[in-house]
Amino acid sequence: MDAATRRSYGQTLRRLCRTLGEQLPLTSLTADAVTRVFVTTWGGAAAATWNRHRSAVRSFGAWAALDDPAVGLDRRTETRPRTRPLDSAQLDAVWDLPDLPLREKTLWRLLHESAAGVSAVLALNVEDLDLDDRRARAGDTWVAWRSGTARLLPRLLAGRTRGPVFLSDRRPGPARTPGPADLCPDTGRRRLSYERAEYLFKQATRALDPARDGYTLRRLKPRRRAR
Repeated sequence: MDAATRRSYGQTLRRLCRTLGEQLPLTSLTADAVTRVFVTTWGGAAAATWNRHRSAVRSFGAWAALDDPAVGLDRRTETRPRTRPLDSAQLDAVWDLPDLPLREKTLWRLLHESAAGVSAVLALNVEDLDLDDRRARAGDTWVAWRSGTARLLPRLLAGRTRGPVFLSDRRPGPARTPGPADLCPDTGRRRLSYERAEYLFKQATRALDPARDGYTLRRLKPRRRAR
């Protein structure tokens, strides 16, 4: 599992432990008890959230050689609505937000100018970047950007030559140290997670969103031009 999945699954199991009692013997864990926790805790959750928690419990059951503790939980059908890109006025409002950290400015511009997926951009390493040609190797393809990102990236890197491009704010604790691929050898900070990046964007844009939910990072993708 990657770091984000381990963290997500850990949150599910900690919630399950707190609800059922952390001293409950594993041999006393039943599918009925797990089902009650799910219905009470995540009964109204979106299908993707429900399915993620269900996967965490099923993976734990397989690892612990238990009868499937999620046998009473049906997988929910996920329907993802089409993401509507921000229009020019909305984008201008995002770019004009005051007191934005340099990391967020760079990430948001790069997502918009490249039209790349959030996971692909967050997975970039400094050594992948070709600043002169305004592009970076991302697996079997390239992520390319324009002048806005080109002005910000050198400032963000601040002389770093290795490790993740986008870093978390603080160093991880000893119990949460990621693998070498997700750790900056110069600063000791870990790669910025999708969950944290999404949360910060939603918080920053909450006042701009008529629904007051905040925008999602996928809405930074540029609109397709009509042919």
